[in-house]
Amino acid sequence: QVQVVESGGGLVQAGGSLRLSCTTSGLTFADYAMGWFRQAPGKEREGVSCITWSGGSTYYADSVKGRFTISRDNAKNTLYLQMNSLKPEDTAMYYCAADLYYGSMTSGRPKYWGQGTQVTVSS
Repeated sequence: QVQVVESGGGLVQAGGSLRLSCTTSGLTFADYAMGWFRQAPGKEREGVSCITWSGGSTYYADSVKGRFTISRDNAKNTLYLQMNSLKPEDTAMYYCAADLYYGSMTSGRPKYWGQGTQVTVSS
């Protein structure tokens, strides 16, 4: 059974930083494209960032470019999202996702999802 587990969320003041982590089990992490999505109350889920299995290609939503950095450590089966210069509008539940195909990630339809970790940015 595949499990995707996020951690690292919390409450931070505007301008601060957080690092989210995501680990998986039940799949070969190094074979999978990985990504981060978020959903704020009353809003649709949006793609934040994703990365190919090798880390060779990445995608960032315009709203986070220059502030967030996605990375992965295949030896540790872990995906990261370093979030700097956080803004109140970054407040959302952040979800980690996995799919064999990068296209599924960029289209917002990955196969496996975590339960989410809450990020709250106070002004």
